[in-house]
Amino acid sequence: MPHILLIENDPAILQNLQEYLRLQDFQITAVSGQRDAQKLLEQHTFDLLLVDIALDDGDGFAVCTATKGKGLPVIFLTASGDEGSVVRGLDMGADDYIAKPFRPRELVSRIRNILRRYAPENAVVKIGDLRIDTDKGTLEKDGVPLSLSALEWRLLMMFLNNRGKLLTRERLLEEIWDIAGDFVNDNTLTVYIKRLREKIEDDPQQPALIQTARGRGYRMD
Repeated sequence: MPHILLIENDPAILQNLQEYLRLQDFQITAVSGQRDAQKLLEQHTFDLLLVDIALDDGDGFAVCTATKGKGLPVIFLTASGDEGSVVRGLDMGADDYIAKPFRPRELVSRIRNILRRYAPENAVVKIGDLRIDTDKGTLEKDGVPLSLSALEWRLLMMFLNNRGKLLTRERLLEEIWDIAGDFVNDNTLTVYIKRLREKIEDDPQQPALIQTARGRGYRMD
């Protein structure tokens, strides 16, 4: 279970976010200030740092500096429109940022994407005759490379990261919206599911990998 250090000075966000992330199968250690975060970084090992830029007793930049040399991925939480802070954080080596207010599911998706990048030994996943390299972003079927669009790849990663779990159409639409940046309707989702199945399934008419739960959504077992 990935262990995340969450540093956030807003008590409501701190409590709600740590509860939500725990439900998503993350181990969470949460603090509100720079000094407490730096002490924890000296004493414990974490898999990812999720840090607010504005802290009561300092700032997230100092916490980020303390992680240098540890190989610890960092995601900044920042006020919407604070472009200067975003640039500074990325220049310091942060892996990503997300502006407040944000959708928790989008944050979870970004966390999982970054954790995959930092775990190359687990980057290659084999499902049936599919070979998926999440580090390189490549897909093969029976040794033959397949080309996916950005939206098809996002859908495949959603299914891969949630194997055995039911994904509702509403949740899948949220993920597609994040990457497309344009309005995506229910019919569009149906089209992309169909295209993905045509590429990865032996028989797209009777799919074995991406199964339909009638009236509820889809699941990859």
